Amino acid sequence: MRSPGRPPRRREIERLFWAGIAAGLSSEDAALACGVSAPVGTRWFRDGGGMSPLSLAPPSGRYLSFAEREEIAIMTALGRGVREIARWLDRSPSTISRELRRNAATRAGRLEYRAGVAQWKAERAARRPKVSKLAANERLHEYVTEHLSGMIARPDGQPVPGPTTRWIGRRHGRRQDRRWGRAWSPEQISARLVLDFPDDELMRIFHEAIYQALYVQGRGALARELVACLRTGRALRVPRARTRGRGKKFVGPEVMISQRPAEAADRAVPGHWEGDLILGLQSSAIGTLVERTTRYVMLLHLPPMSGHRQGPRTKNGPALAGHCAEAVRDATASAIASLPEHLRRSLTWDQGAEMAQHARLAVDAGVGVYFCDPHSPWQRGTNENTNGLLRQYFPRGTDLSRHPREDLEAVAAALNGRPRKTLGWRTPAEAFNDHLLSTQQGGVATTP
Repeated sequence: MRSPGRPPRRREIERLFWAGIAAGLSSEDAALACGVSAPVGTRWFRDGGGMSPLSLAPPSGRYLSFAEREEIAIMTALGRGVREIARWLDRSPSTISRELRRNAATRAGRLEYRAGVAQWKAERAARRPKVSKLAANERLHEYVTEHLSGMIARPDGQPVPGPTTRWIGRRHGRRQDRRWGRAWSPEQISARLVLDFPDDELMRIFHEAIYQALYVQGRGALARELVACLRTGRALRVPRARTRGRGKKFVGPEVMISQRPAEAADRAVPGHWEGDLILGLQSSAIGTLVERTTRYVMLLHLPPMSGHRQGPRTKNGPALAGHCAEAVRDATASAIASLPEHLRRSLTWDQGAEMAQHARLAVDAGVGVYFCDPHSPWQRGTNENTNGLLRQYFPRGTDLSRHPREDLEAVAAALNGRPRKTLGWRTPAEAFNDHLLSTQQGGVATTP
């Protein structure tokens, strides 16, 4: 067996790298953790399409490991016999003898055992190459390709090519045309094959096999550019652990919505608020606060700061649009601090960067601040619904900074004066005022 030169990377190192990726590390950090350079880790990640080409399960111990081969090489160089090496490694003497005979280096014209060469020979002999089902079944390949990238057509059957795009090996950029196609997901294709070919067992494929054919370099069954036809258009797959770690760094487990008082869930006790921003043209914004029980609305005026839109924008410069963390903190604290103490029990927000100073807000306003889970707007359903109502007055794509504080107060009064079915056709202002009056009367009644 002729050696191709320098032995390739060891599977143990590659397995450590992909285990780090599965744990949520970046390719650079995972590479450094397993002892290779960051550019090598990036190349491994891109060559694999973001997917591990090997199993991450630890070796069973049935076969010799690289560490054991290093021990064999050292003890062989010291002149130790096969049986002594076997006793030291707790292996059968026949295993050691076979290893020395099969995997020794032969380039020098004689048998000379080296751990690196032996590992390379063992991994090469252990390969069991298997032809991909999509590469072997042309009919199945055509079906999958057609339902991924097949051209769409008008009702009269005339094909529509869509915009002209160019595959660059990366995900499409923002505000860029995307490739048009039938764009069935691999799961849809896999499930539909059973309905279209109920009696043909050869026309079956698991959806994960389609993903691997698209993303893993070397499978060769599907063209890599077909990933542009998937819904996300990602050129590389994203490990699940990375998406779980996408929450903001300033949000800890102690301020997540799961820690919010249970009384906020059933809306029986007033004083629990939900907040958000609605955005407009030129980074303009308006803050919204909605009380969960009464649906009472307060709007936060967030005017742009001095220097906004004056001259070229400074990269990584100060936030001048008016909805930076400090501006939102001051506006929210001013609005909530004006309420009685029993009406500022909690405030729930999404994980936007505008709430980076939530700890100081909680102290200034005397209210507990909690955050929704990432990508979970339904956990602030009252606020999301209110934002939809506000878009009647502040449409998308308009400059919200042109509205003075008095305009916001007028819009809030209009919403608070609108009868609501969920309140028995009372208005939020009436429901909110009833709570205020009942609290005042209860306080007077209990005064000695």
